[in-house]
Amino acid sequence: MSTPPDPGVIITPGQMYQEVQNLSRLVSRMDGKLDGILADTREIKGDVLDHEARIRALELGGTDRQKRETARIDELETRRWPLPALGAVAALVGAAGGVAGVLLR
Repeated sequence: MSTPPDPGVIITPGQMYQEVQNLSRLVSRMDGKLDGILADTREIKGDVLDHEARIRALELGGTDRQKRETARIDELETRRWPLPALGAVAALVGAAGGVAGVLLR
């Protein structure tokens, strides 16, 4: 007995057309998803630029709050200088009082 010849694979034009249509729908869906990803990426890029600008302002000390705090600290430091001087004067007065008490006895 002899075996019949192998007819191979037969693909009709209708099947090819259907596959091309399926591929077209798949590409359209992927295109829509890519557009969404690109829009999200643009939004994220804008957020990153905004955050970067804020961080740079903080590093340079250029915010209004930082300027107010710096002025406040400077004012407190200028008012602080008399305290050690007053302490030294009080110590000298106490020492002088002690010496005067010993000498006047």
